[in-house]
Amino acid sequence: QVRLVESGGGSVQTGGSLTLSCVFDGYINNRDFVAWFRQIPGNEREGVAAIETRRSNKYYVDSLNGQFTISQDNIANMLYLQMNNLVSEDTGMYYCAAADTRAPSHVGPLRVGGYDYWGQGTQVTVSA
Repeated sequence: QVRLVESGGGSVQTGGSLTLSCVFDGYINNRDFVAWFRQIPGNEREGVAAIETRRSNKYYVDSLNGQFTISQDNIANMLYLQMNNLVSEDTGMYYCAAADTRAPSHVGPLRVGGYDYWGQGTQVTVSA
């Protein structure tokens, strides 16, 4: 079992920025893929950004247009999501996820089904 703990969520105004963090219990590079997902109440969980850790390939949901940046720190075993120019539609619970297999490369790196481990989530609220 891999333990993931997110932090960094909070309340910001439209146009503001937040950086989410996720600490891995173990080596982040031991996971083939790591990712950030978000879920709005009443909606399905959606992939926001992912990294193929050993190749440093990054994947983003098409709607972001460069708004978010995912990064990893292999020394600290941390995953980050820098979020800029936040809008109300970005409000939701944000989850860190990790895959122990190459499943995301087959089903898509931003698909829930490719990931084995999940954190408890951190809430992001964007208000006008």
